[in-house]
Amino acid sequence: MTSIPEPVARHQSVVHHAGFDYTAGSPHLRHRALHQRVVGTCRDVVRDVLARWGHCRVLEVGAGHGTFTDHVAALGAEVWVTELSQDSATRLADRFRHNPAVHVRHDPDGTAAASLGTFDVVLCLSVLHHIPDYLAAVGQYVGQIAPGGAFVSYQDPLWYPRRGRVSRLVDRGAYLTWRLGRPGRARGLASLSRRLRGAYDDDLPGDAVEYHVVRLGVDEEALEKLLRERFPDVRVDRYWSTQAGPLQWLGERFGPPTTFGLVATGAHARRGPCSGQAAPLPGGNGAAGHAVS
Repeated sequence: MTSIPEPVARHQSVVHHAGFDYTAGSPHLRHRALHQRVVGTCRDVVRDVLARWGHCRVLEVGAGHGTFTDHVAALGAEVWVTELSQDSATRLADRFRHNPAVHVRHDPDGTAAASLGTFDVVLCLSVLHHIPDYLAAVGQYVGQIAPGGAFVSYQDPLWYPRRGRVSRLVDRGAYLTWRLGRPGRARGLASLSRRLRGAYDDDLPGDAVEYHVVRLGVDEEALEKLLRERFPDVRVDRYWSTQAGPLQWLGERFGPPTTFGLVATGAHARRGPCSGQAAPLPGGNGAAGHAVS
């Protein structure tokens, strides 16, 4: 069971407050082509499970305000959602309060998923870069996937040491062009100064929230290797991603890949015993949108 260190979890929960706008800084939510890329992959994976078995139990880690939850639940899947932010969990519970197939779990330290049993599909959408030990976390999620199931992650930064200097400069320049037009420029410049010096502080929100974005990125090859231990079919989807609309349009046509997704399907049977069905949440029959703190 992998937990998120207290200062990191605290800052992430505070930053993602009730009025937080997930869309503003999220290319996969802002830009139609990227959004369709992620939605299409999630829908294809869930549809495949539904076609083979007639049911699909989905774990969505860090669902934000439920943008992708909507699409998966609409297909007929039963979805267990975890969310580190109490405010976001409350909003999710309210959004899906009339849908008995969506169960919301507040997850203040990143350990809630371990208690929810086995799933057919696990989704981590713009999540892994927030988790300090993402390899351990993915190892846990993979262990909860039923034979024949799938794992999907998207919108994490490619491992910086493996990328060329030009790729990093173009990526950083695109981000700064967008960031300088946003509120809090002084705070952003202070964060950039620390990053250029290689200095990080988990007690500062700028270093704790987008944890691996401001460090070395996420090692897509290490994750691919981990997934191949359980899945016969693993695909790494590398693509350009940035916040500003015009630069996204240009980058899709001429820019280097900056971001990646992972799609792993056809999980092998575990060596050990199965951990059982995905359990209903405590406090009754797992009523629609029931948020557990």
